[in-house]
Amino acid sequence: MHASPEQQLAFIAYLQRIFTEGDFVATYKCALLHGIADIAIERSSETHDLTAARTITLDELATKFVELYWQHSLPYSATGETATLLKQSSGRQAIMLTELSRLREEGVRSVTALRRHDAWRPLLARVRRILVEGPLWRLQILGGREECHLYPHQRGADHICLNPGILYCLHRFYDLVVSLSRQHWLQLICDIKGNQPLIGPSVGLESFLFGSSRQALGRVGEVLRDLQGGTCFYCNKAIHGSGEVDHFIPWRRYPIDLGHNFVLAHANCNRSKRDFLAAPEHRDAWYEQNILTHGAYLTDELAPLVSVDAERSTAIATWAYQQALREHARLWRGIDLFVDVTAPSMGMSNPGFSRLF
Repeated sequence: MHASPEQQLAFIAYLQRIFTEGDFVATYKCALLHGIADIAIERSSETHDLTAARTITLDELATKFVELYWQHSLPYSATGETATLLKQSSGRQAIMLTELSRLREEGVRSVTALRRHDAWRPLLARVRRILVEGPLWRLQILGGREECHLYPHQRGADHICLNPGILYCLHRFYDLVVSLSRQHWLQLICDIKGNQPLIGPSVGLESFLFGSSRQALGRVGEVLRDLQGGTCFYCNKAIHGSGEVDHFIPWRRYPIDLGHNFVLAHANCNRSKRDFLAAPEHRDAWYEQNILTHGAYLTDELAPLVSVDAERSTAIATWAYQQALREHARLWRGIDLFVDVTAPSMGMSNPGFSRLF
C-alpha cells in the first residue's frame, strides 16, 4: 500500500476541489467523505489482499452514516427557541435524522444498542438507498463533470473499490480529510436558513455535532474506575475525586468515541498527555487491559453508552502508531517526560496485537 509523491499531491488537490467545485445542498457528501476515511483506517493494514482492503461495501458505508448522524438526531437550540432537530438539507429534513430521532424517543441510547434493535436492518436498507440515489455518485461531480479520482462509479454494485493509491492517501491524510469534511459540514448547517434561529452565534455547535456526550463519559468513568481499581491508568496512583476519561488514541487523531479507547486518568496526567500518543509501555498496558483482559466486559458495560468494537479500536491504534513512526513523533511517557519514537520500540509486545513493522 503506497502512493507516489505526485499521487499524494493530486489527492490533496482533488480534496480541495470537492469543496470548491462540488455542489452542496445537503450534508450527505461531507458524511460520505468522512465515512470513507474512517473505514479506511479502521481496517488492519496487515491484510495480504489489497483489493479487499480497497473494497468498501454499501452496508459498511450505511453503518458509518448512522454512526456519524447519531449525535445529530438530538434536538438543539443555543437561543431562546424551542430545541428541535437541525436541518441537514436546504430542502426538507433528512429522512434518516427523523428516523434516528424516533428511535431515540423509543429508548435506544447508542449506536451499538441500535444495531441490536429490530429496526436496524430496515434502517440500514433505507440508508443504502440514500447513498445509491445521491452522495455515492454526486460526491465526484465537480463543476458539472464526473471526475472519479477516489473510486469508479459502478451503478448497481453493492460496494465501491478505491482507486490505487487512495487507501494510502486516506491513511496519510486522515486528519485533513476529516477536518475539511467537518468544517464544511458545520458551515452547511449554519447556512441553512431554517437553522439560524436555533444556532445564534454558533458557539458550541461543533461540540454538539461532533463532540463527546458529557453524560455518557461520566458513566464511562464509573466503569473504568471499577476496572482500574480506582487508580490512574498512566501513573498507577490512586485517583481522589472523579478523575478524567481520556481517549487513549487522542480525539484529535481519531475524533469518534469508541468504548475500548477510553481509560481513566488523573486530571494532571490527562492534561499533560493532551494530543500526544502514549509511550509503548502505555500502549501495551492499554491493549492488555482494554482488549485482552477486559475487552468483553467493556463491550457489555459500555454498549448502552457509546459504540464498542475491540477489533476496530485495535486497528485504529495500529494506524496511529504507524503514523507516529512515519512522522518521527514524540511519545508521551509521563508529566513533562517524552520519548522519541523508534522502530524497535514500536513492535507490539502482545502476540494478539498486530506487529506494526
